[in-house]
Amino acid sequence: MSDLKPFPSWDQASAGSSELDKLIYRSRLLGSDLRLTNFGGGNTSAKIAGTDPLTGQPVSVLWVKGSGGDLGSISADGFATLYQDKLLSLTSRYRGPEFEDEMVELFSYCAFGGNPRAPSIDTPIHGFIPYAHVDHVHPDDVIAIAACRDGAAVTKEIYGDEIGWMDWRRPGFELGLRIGKLATENPSLKGVVLGGHGLVIWADTSETCFERTIEAVEKARNWLARRPASAPFGEPRGSEVATPARAELVARLLPVLRGVVSEKEYKAGHFLDTPDVLEFVNSSRLEELAALGTSCPDHFLRTKRLPLLLKYDPARDDIETLATQAKIAVEQYTRDYAAYYRRNAEPDSPAMRDPYPVVVIIERIGIVCFALDKVTARIAAEFYVNAINVMRGAEIAGGYAGLAENEAFRIEYWALEEAKLRRMPPRAPLAGRVAYITGAAGGIGLATARRLLAEGAVVFLTDIDDARLSATLDDLAGKYGSDRVRAHKVDVTDEALVVESYAALAREFGGVDIVVSNAGIASSAPFEATTLEMWNRNVGIMATGYFLVAREGFRQMQAQGRGGSIVFVASKNAMAASPNAAAYCTAKAAEVQLARCIALDGAAYGIRANVVNPDAVLSNSTIWQGEWAEQRASAYGVSVEALPDFYKSRSLLKQQILPEDVAEA
Repeated sequence: MSDLKPFPSWDQASAGSSELDKLIYRSRLLGSDLRLTNFGGGNTSAKIAGTDPLTGQPVSVLWVKGSGGDLGSISADGFATLYQDKLLSLTSRYRGPEFEDEMVELFSYCAFGGNPRAPSIDTPIHGFIPYAHVDHVHPDDVIAIAACRDGAAVTKEIYGDEIGWMDWRRPGFELGLRIGKLATENPSLKGVVLGGHGLVIWADTSETCFERTIEAVEKARNWLARRPASAPFGEPRGSEVATPARAELVARLLPVLRGVVSEKEYKAGHFLDTPDVLEFVNSSRLEELAALGTSCPDHFLRTKRLPLLLKYDPARDDIETLATQAKIAVEQYTRDYAAYYRRNAEPDSPAMRDPYPVVVIIERIGIVCFALDKVTARIAAEFYVNAINVMRGAEIAGGYAGLAENEAFRIEYWALEEAKLRRMPPRAPLAGRVAYITGAAGGIGLATARRLLAEGAVVFLTDIDDARLSATLDDLAGKYGSDRVRAHKVDVTDEALVVESYAALAREFGGVDIVVSNAGIASSAPFEATTLEMWNRNVGIMATGYFLVAREGFRQMQAQGRGGSIVFVASKNAMAASPNAAAYCTAKAAEVQLARCIALDGAAYGIRANVVNPDAVLSNSTIWQGEWAEQRASAYGVSVEALPDFYKSRSLLKQQILPEDVAEA
């Protein structure tokens, strides 16, 4: 059951004056609150007067959210537009429920204004309801009613004669016809609760439609709040595992899980242990309720019908035992999923998709979701939290009833869903990969982060400069999305801080595939003037630091069992010494030898180690902002201002080397 904070409210000044403005405003309001509808879920519509561009005659145009769009960020181009009269005329072509999928192809012939946006599968609901404005949303509180054992009676108790009930039916043309008939024959109705699915509301004005939607959700919420609900999931299984213990277990377990579920394709993880999740995973009825599966199609299309449940008893199981059990459990899940496919597949069903779990429930700890990218993993986790809320509410309402297995399969392996998947753009080359970069707040580290992000990876930025790191995080998150970038202040010479950074990385993304060790300093002095402090500082950051960073990455890659890549940004000075730089050159040479050792030891695990040896990368580099530039200029007998041209002259191509060049390498 959702919390009792107010829902969004209509503001006339912000709504705009045109019907399209109001539709966009209404859609964004509904999409702004996950208690009303999830990312990418729900759809809204308005029948708006237009002018036929061919005849110049007035026509009614159905504006309906296009397939795959998100209400919270929708704009005019997110709506499909259809001639309302042509859509209604499709009823003459309809051959019955067993042929309803063929009607979807005809929607494109109803397109108005050459709009290429694909209409939603729910378009018939919006077109056949004889009102100008329609909202179809998936609020947790209403789905709880729709998914309880006696949803029709509960709907009647809550709404009386204002909102009707319709038994579960897969979305499509037939459902649209039935809802349209219900609305036409019952003019006092304001909407309908769809069994196991969601809520449809209609009205003559955009504002009234929105307000009726909010009112319907509030009535369900308030009704549930008044019901006795001491323990809808049963009594807790003992005391809650303390936060530090949960964090440690997650950091060690997630790389193992990620490795197993990434056997076919790399995946990113998203972990949640929010209070509502902890209530569920600590409950005595966890196994029973999880086995019932999710009910709403919007949920299980992103989470699969069933999660994987990992049993964990902190008094009995250590992390090694749990890791072993996790591998066995995932393998069993894939066998069970294949059996589910065989039980329900028809001759024309699409081929079986990825059989690995999306949602993994770790008893007493939390849930982790794995998907082909971090954004999708986070959204899947949000949807499963919605499913938890639905189970809670449905239990309060009289008992949760998950959707029948064969009906869930018909949605999951629907030819129309398959077509939607095929329309998605191809994956980026590094989608699902996780990269850890040191010295990431500028120069080569920042250029490398940008390059990896451009290829689809998620990136964990580390640097010792907290302020610069924070600014870099804000910049990259703004360009590539906040899901794909995290930052952690790290002194690479501090073993505990390096270890903790990898634990944070595992909790955020599930593991690591790419380690770019780039943090460094530069100092210059004649050999006889080189102090022990200078020597230790160079070796500490660029030899010991590289060792610590690579070792922890190596360990995490071993746990995953999927190989990996470790890249050292060393220097020309590792191969050819420069005057007055003994400490720097020696530390850089140590990096190269360390990479050779890692490559030998890592080969058996598919872990590669390589070195890039740049020379004189001055742009946006902190090491050139201090005494180093002056010291190198003095060593070569040129001015600081002349250094760029001096280094260019040493290049065969007579070009300055940029951080982006090193990132490309």
